[in-house]
Amino acid sequence: MKAIVVTDQAAGTAGMVLAERPDPDAARLADLSGASYGDVVVAVHASGFTGNELEWPSTWVDRLGHDRTPSIPGHEVAGVVTALSYGTTGLSVGQRVFGLTDWTRDGTLAEYVTVEARNLAPLPGGVDFTTGAGVVMSGLTAWQGLFEHGRLQPGQRVLVHGAAGAVGSMAAQLAHDIGAYVIGTGRAAGRPAALDFGAHEFVDLQHDCLDDVGQVDLVFDVLGGDIQKRSAGLIRAGGTLVTVTGPPEARPADGVAVDFVVVPDRAQLGQIVQRVRDGRLRTNIGAVAPLDDAVAAFNPTAPVAGKTIIRVR
Repeated sequence: MKAIVVTDQAAGTAGMVLAERPDPDAARLADLSGASYGDVVVAVHASGFTGNELEWPSTWVDRLGHDRTPSIPGHEVAGVVTALSYGTTGLSVGQRVFGLTDWTRDGTLAEYVTVEARNLAPLPGGVDFTTGAGVVMSGLTAWQGLFEHGRLQPGQRVLVHGAAGAVGSMAAQLAHDIGAYVIGTGRAAGRPAALDFGAHEFVDLQHDCLDDVGQVDLVFDVLGGDIQKRSAGLIRAGGTLVTVTGPPEARPADGVAVDFVVVPDRAQLGQIVQRVRDGRLRTNIGAVAPLDDAVAAFNPTAPVAGKTIIRVR
């Protein structure tokens, strides 16, 4: 199969190439000699990636710390199940699926990928593969940040940083959908998109005064640094700062701060895709490229507003 591979951490994206790799072996999958209990093989139709994946230790080593290069990046997938390992339940060969793959295994910038079945959810026929791949990481990150860790409730005020970006736009829509008051932030150019994606008001972080937004119940942070520190002071007593940028650099005076790494969740994916089908949630896809052009897509010459999706089939 064709796949994007990386072999040299020091080289970074300069060492990323399109190469031929062995197909996942359905026979070995079936007798468990080449895969974990409950794995499936997915023929990838669309794939997503995160721009800083080559900085993640899991891109280069397995769970035991052993070198696993050449490795295949990308962890968001939408495609069709082509094989099941022994003991797999809940999915069938030929089924359309989407989901998030394990960080320490070969990823989705390839024609086939092996995934734990529990990390995948059925993709309804009315949702195309590009949309399915585009909603996985961004949707799960927004859902878990807002509802699992932030415990956002209707009527509360939430400050969503980067509200025009791939994750922030999902957070703005999901928060708006449950009846929260959404204050989006970002650069001035992102104002129209942030408002379109559900923000009730927008703060230009370069020119507006962040303090003018008043107190909020929840800050959803994808920026970190000084913006995170300034935001912590806006959180009312008992509120929460949720961040995906690493251990919080600031904490609310009378609240909690949580950093988290998104995890696969079939039930949450089901909730997210239902909102897509109902027209209550839209993906924020900024670019689509074929697998042959994935190296260039990983190294864009200009910023991409939204998620980049690789169309494999």
